[in-house]
Amino acid sequence: MSAEKLYVEGATGSWEVVIGLEVHAQVDSKSKLFSGAATEFDADPNTQVSFIDAGFPGMLPVLNKYCVEQAVKTGLGINAKINLRSVFDRKNYFYADLPMGYQISQFTDPIVGEGHLDITLSDGAHKRIGVERLHLECDAGKSIHDQHATSSYIDLNRAGIALMEIVSKPEMHSGEEAIAYLKKLRSILRYLGTSDGNMEQGSLRADVNVSVRRPGEELGTRAEIKNVNSFRFVGQAIDFEVQRQIDVIEQGGKVIQETRLYDAAKGVTRSMRGKEDAHDYRYFPDPDLLPVEIDQAYVDLLASQLPELPDAKEKRFQSEYGLTAYDAEVLATAMRKADFYEKAVFETKVWSENSGDKIEAARLVNNWLSGEFFAALNKDGLDIEDSKVSEKQLAQLVDLILDGTISGKIAKDVFAFMWEESKDPAQIVQEKGLVQVSDTAAIEVIIDGVMQENQDKVEQYRSGKDKLFGFFVGQVMKAMQGKGNPKVVNELLKKKLA
Repeated sequence: MSAEKLYVEGATGSWEVVIGLEVHAQVDSKSKLFSGAATEFDADPNTQVSFIDAGFPGMLPVLNKYCVEQAVKTGLGINAKINLRSVFDRKNYFYADLPMGYQISQFTDPIVGEGHLDITLSDGAHKRIGVERLHLECDAGKSIHDQHATSSYIDLNRAGIALMEIVSKPEMHSGEEAIAYLKKLRSILRYLGTSDGNMEQGSLRADVNVSVRRPGEELGTRAEIKNVNSFRFVGQAIDFEVQRQIDVIEQGGKVIQETRLYDAAKGVTRSMRGKEDAHDYRYFPDPDLLPVEIDQAYVDLLASQLPELPDAKEKRFQSEYGLTAYDAEVLATAMRKADFYEKAVFETKVWSENSGDKIEAARLVNNWLSGEFFAALNKDGLDIEDSKVSEKQLAQLVDLILDGTISGKIAKDVFAFMWEESKDPAQIVQEKGLVQVSDTAAIEVIIDGVMQENQDKVEQYRSGKDKLFGFFVGQVMKAMQGKGNPKVVNELLKKKLA
């Protein structure tokens, strides 16, 4: 379904899709929500478990203040109301990997209230998605079913890890909108440093609530697709579930409220269990934990310490650097990418010496970053912090282009050498003899030779075949091994051909 199309066509007419996301983001903290146990990823099973996490009798939880701070910062980052008083509750259910027999969560009084995120769709349209709430809760452990023929193993390393459950309002109407929302949320979390958002490691998971209805009717019965851990799978799960629900209704059946799993191998959702309601969990305030009370001055202090977030950075990149809305968004989405870009811009002579066309330099840095630079990173499978070319070296390459030392075409060869040899561009240009020729006398000699060899085409050009100009440019540049200054070559050719 495209960004413009709000409805899906079924056999009996149009259907509106309604989507809400419950995102579980692991709090970036070195210890768990209510114990001092470590949270390092991929540690040996059951090596990061305290007596509290394991549900031993008489163990009392102690709230991790830093996790509260991280939740408040996240709430501020998603434009949400911070509740100065919140309460932890016990959510009662029984799984083998939940040793306490309940999960410590928040129900009626979460730490963060309503907020919103602004998303941009593929057609450039903007949309605001409401956030219902953010609450803190403990993660459960992990059941492992593939290590033994007849038994399941339990790993409690994740038990007690702090999660922020961020609940959207049901205001998304396509897989594209859901993915855009999830990407924006992850970007904000990473900027804030409150969660690493690593979906492969389970640090960010989404429960996707999907329903369909006839346009204008009441909300339909929703199905919840649990623990989807990639953007692609979110889109695929939504597409399948939408069509499944439409087919059920159009064939005379009823959609039941249930929890489903997405089978990525088969591209389908399948039933897991009937969906529980809040009363099924028998929520009640945790008697071992006092209400959390914070003051507005503390919230204001955290707000003053927030970094520049993606939306603000995107707008600034357009106004300060002259980037298009698309280029600014691509850069601003990833903090490390945006930081690399700005450092490279500031390293160019135009910006560091405050002279020349700053906008041209900033745009050229972006072009190289989004082109050759990221192509090289992807080819070698490197993250930007492991780049073989530094911000300063990229700026030096741009300087050589701007001052006419090398052409854009030569610069591609220089960049390839930079990546392979880890040398500064000026050194490579000197060693390889790649300096651009701008000497008009030398270029005129080449042009005269090309015209002499192609008298027939000169006459054709002069008789009105203007498209032959490109042929002459190509011949001159070929004769000069690509080292001719394109601007000078074009100017001299026009004069001589005229």
